[in-house]
Amino acid sequence: MTLPDLLATLHLAPHPEGGFFRETFRSTRLVPGPGGASRAACTQILYALGAGDFSAWHRVASDELWQHHEGGALELHVIDHAGHRVSVLGAVSDGHVPQGFVPAGAWQAARPVEDGAPYVLVGCTVAPGFDFADFELADPGEMFTDHPGLEPIIRELAPRSSQA
Repeated sequence: MTLPDLLATLHLAPHPEGGFFRETFRSTRLVPGPGGASRAACTQILYALGAGDFSAWHRVASDELWQHHEGGALELHVIDHAGHRVSVLGAVSDGHVPQGFVPAGAWQAARPVEDGAPYVLVGCTVAPGFDFADFELADPGEMFTDHPGLEPIIRELAPRSSQA
């Protein structure tokens, strides 16, 4: 299957961080979210990246669990108080892990591993549920200040609007 076929089949639309998505689940149960605002207990999206594309540095105010579904492998980058970590999500038979975790408030970015696959398809589960009010695209300059020594990877996965 090609990336355009996948996008059409799953009805995925462009996401502000890069890639394509569609919300597939939103819990009807409400729980207190960031700052006490009501949020769905949990939300789920399908998310796809094509070869050479990436999910730019961003953070959300809730925990997020990524699950690999099909296609190539995916590098999931996380930067928080513990430093920079990379998980490679993909087929267990290829030595990868099937899921990765991003703690609430941590910076995250992702990109397909260059393995010749035309795309990677993952699911992202957020709890308390995702709301764009809790979403922040990175300002690379601020990230450089807060995370000295990580400038190369911050620059590589910076939001396109901030790339020269």
